[in-house]
Amino acid sequence: MARKPNYKFERLQRERNKAAKKEARRQAKEERTAQRKAEEEGVQPSAPDVGEPESGIE
Repeated sequence: MARKPNYKFERLQRERNKAAKKEARRQAKEERTAQRKAEEEGVQPSAPDVGEPESGIE
């Protein structure tokens, strides 16, 4: 005999799974954004140093 479906419980489970997946994607996006911003901040100060000649080469 088949089990009696519990539609409310199943719907809540789907919604929880969807919310968890959405939250994981949001966090991953925030991490990528933070990493990109950190790289941009790190590159900007060192950019002027790239064009300067090194002191050891004459």
